Amino acid sequence: MTSHENIGSSNPSGSNQFPLIVDEDNATPSSPLLNMPNDVQAIQPSNEIIQEEGKYKSIVWNHFKRKRVDEKDKAECNYCKKLLVRGSNYGTKHLHDHVKICPRRKFQDIRDMNQKILARDQNKVDSMAGVNAYNFDQNVSRNELARMIILHEYPLSIVDHIDFRKYSTSLQPLFRMVSRNTIKKDILSIYEKEREKSKHEIDKNQGRISITTDMWTSQNKKRGFMVVTAHFIDGLWRLQSQVMRFIYVPSPHTKEVLSSVLLDTLLEWNIDRKLSTVTMDNCSTNDAVIKIILDKLQRGALIMRGSMLHMRCAAHVLNLIVQDGFGCNWIMH
Repeated sequence: MTSHENIGSSNPSGSNQFPLIVDEDNATPSSPLLNMPNDVQAIQPSNEIIQEEGKYKSIVWNHFKRKRVDEKDKAECNYCKKLLVRGSNYGTKHLHDHVKICPRRKFQDIRDMNQKILARDQNKVDSMAGVNAYNFDQNVSRNELARMIILHEYPLSIVDHIDFRKYSTSLQPLFRMVSRNTIKKDILSIYEKEREKSKHEIDKNQGRISITTDMWTSQNKKRGFMVVTAHFIDGLWRLQSQVMRFIYVPSPHTKEVLSSVLLDTLLEWNIDRKLSTVTMDNCSTNDAVIKIILDKLQRGALIMRGSMLHMRCAAHVLNLIVQDGFGCNWIMH
């Protein structure tokens, strides 16, 4: 492709004009330029300005150094050190082409492409580092920080630790460390998302669902909590276990209180008509809890009208047997 520009001479009338025909692909002026008078100033295309007042304007010179080798003008690649010809007769198209295919080039101009960095697959210890596209995202880093605290049960105050902040800054200076209140909100947000995912998995299950419950007491504040877990077989015949609720149970832990918490969970997750069994510890209180729940559920939707609903935990039964056996041994001695 060629472009034509009329170049006016120094004559004010502009009667003497010379057409400038430039081949943009090779940036080589055609023969009419060779006979152009010295007082005529040629205008180079704006995107291929080679030299102006001793300064090179093309962005390609960010990747090359100008050298003089054997009385010839050369352009040396900053990455592979290859020497290419340079000069007004050659243009810069061949330099642009070399930058695109240079095997040693690790970074490209940030005005044209995203910055490249060395990235490693963190899920594989022995993975090789490779050059991959990377864009820093504050929200992604915050999410990963919250998940780390959840997985390893770190205290929320870790975000206030000075050395942890220094460590995070050394890894990514652009990351803005959050406060413990902010990370708490992030953790609760993750909980809500995971809860909705679990609800979706249980809702689409067409089979029966078995429930297990257990009571847990915190050591520091002596507060009671109940965990309710759903177990079912998915469409691919895989056993799935989803924690539906981990909730504080106020004292005293009577049959009315326990049955109310468990029944609310069944109704909230819409599994009251899909129940298979409820596994609980073998104690008289839990027997009363099951009776209260059966009175409030539709027995017709249960297996054998709910006669097999209560399953006594085998591990708890075995534990009672062992404790009773040790007690008898101590009495005999």
